[in-house]
Amino acid sequence: MDPLSIEGAWCHTPRVHADDRGRFMETYSEPALRAAAGHGLRLAQANCSVSRRGVLRGVHFADVPPGQAKYVTCVSGAVLDVVVDLRVGSPGFGRWEAVRLDDESRRCLYVAEGLGHAFMALSEQATVVYLCSEGYAPQREHGVHPLDPELGIEWPADITPVLSGKDAAAPSLGEARASGLLPDYQTCLAYYDKLKSH
Repeated sequence: MDPLSIEGAWCHTPRVHADDRGRFMETYSEPALRAAAGHGLRLAQANCSVSRRGVLRGVHFADVPPGQAKYVTCVSGAVLDVVVDLRVGSPGFGRWEAVRLDDESRRCLYVAEGLGHAFMALSEQATVVYLCSEGYAPQREHGVHPLDPELGIEWPADITPVLSGKDAAAPSLGEARASGLLPDYQTCLAYYDKLKSH
């Protein structure tokens, strides 16, 4: 697994085995994640979203602890997947990195607890599957507006973003920070250490 520039995020590009029957790949390996992050992924929930071109989901995150780590891949079509460092006090606070996930490269992303996650569908239809370390808990889940100029995420200029009402009403990064909504970096580090001890 290759580390992204955002601490706590890794990209995995599986080896694709192809023959006359089709293709096979190993999309997730606990030993590989454990070697990178120091721990595996406790699987609590698996989600599948199908989006039309332009649908923009995120930037989502959950309260830490326990947060919600995600292991994300695009099984059909293509998305621009974005990880944002929302951890107050982090050296990389407010930075983001984008990775194209698609059904050709079969790349996967691991997004640690406390990081923000978003993606935009680039193809006419895109199916994204993500494994989650915690189940859905609406009272602990939050968002930052994905089009916030302060974040400055470079979404494709030739695609009109389609947001849910909830994401369109999400606060800016500054508003979320001022209201105490964002995760604390030191709390996240302590939680990562706890995961490594198991």
